[in-house]
Amino acid sequence: MAASAAGIPVILNAGSGRGGVQDGEAAVTNAFHASGLRAHVIVLAQGQGIAAMVDDLLDAGADLIVAAGGDGTVNAIASRLLERDATLGILPLGTLNHFARDLGIPLELDAAAAVIAAGHARRTDVGEVNGKPFLNNSSIGLYPRIVSEREHAQRRLGVGKWPALARATWHALRHPDSFSASVHVDGRTIQRRTPFIFVGNNCYVLEGFSLGRRTCLDGGVLALYVLRPKSTFGLLWLGLRALLGIGSHAQDFDAIEATSFDVQGRHDEVEVATDGEVARMTTPIRFRIRPRALRVLAPESKETS
Repeated sequence: MAASAAGIPVILNAGSGRGGVQDGEAAVTNAFHASGLRAHVIVLAQGQGIAAMVDDLLDAGADLIVAAGGDGTVNAIASRLLERDATLGILPLGTLNHFARDLGIPLELDAAAAVIAAGHARRTDVGEVNGKPFLNNSSIGLYPRIVSEREHAQRRLGVGKWPALARATWHALRHPDSFSASVHVDGRTIQRRTPFIFVGNNCYVLEGFSLGRRTCLDGGVLALYVLRPKSTFGLLWLGLRALLGIGSHAQDFDAIEATSFDVQGRHDEVEVATDGEVARMTTPIRFRIRPRALRVLAPESKETS
């Protein structure tokens, strides 16, 4: 793990879910110092291109770049590291921090910096949809609609993230439009009508309070979950059960494990979410797994400890 004279580059997202920019910059610097490291904190301003920033650091010789932010920030930085085989460090400063949690990285800043100082690198799989990498999941249907409507409410109505999310979720659940999809996997075609297709980078737990977690990030598979059609009440009950950790959700989905598959819908373009970011993509939507493609600093897994 090499660092320049300026220190280990840390890209801090100014729009992260926790803390202000100035407090965050000082906190990152102090956390690194407590672990015997020097941080070169680079604040990512709103609207600033992260790809060019990462490429400049790599061209200058950086072989480790730390993402200080949420899952979107981690994804954006990791995507630029894949082809250069550089190492990713993570300071989970976002709202949910799914990738960091599943890797066992502590959410406390000092403890996360200590993980970086320990320098233990693990290889994780990376999902890919139409050439775009994702670390957690990608989806079509209900969730991209909610994200798009939340962002619309934030921009046009000036409401905060959580009120906008509640408004968007209620609107989407009141009109749970299902769509016809053809999934081409392992030489067969599966026809389904569904409000939601979810694709995980490795398998997700579908029951209890561990719902939405992954116990493995290097299994070399994509996990495809196709939600069975539901009424508005059924979707609300599903969401409530998930929130309260009640029972299993396996019966709500058709689940398939594969290394690659295509999804074809009725339209030439559809909205696709990747790690919380939404973009329009041309059909067919092609998914594949990239086994052990990312090197990331994390605690040793239970299997190797």
